[in-house]
Amino acid sequence: MKEVLVFKTSINSKRQVKVLKPDLNKLIANNGYWNFDLEDCDNILRVETQRVTATTITSLLKNHGFFCEELY
Repeated sequence: MKEVLVFKTSINSKRQVKVLKPDLNKLIANNGYWNFDLEDCDNILRVETQRVTATTITSLLKNHGFFCEELY
């Protein structure tokens, strides 16, 4: 069963998304889907996955220098 994870981020441009795209694609692979809503005031990242944890995603964005916080 897939889980939907939602994050508030500091990503605010398509250029920044492009930087993260290879790592997010590798992390999520064929077992899920991810997208950013840059029009939302919280620059939302939604991830649909079966295997990836919120901590892993948060760490990935933070390692790239971005703020990322899971929303409950």
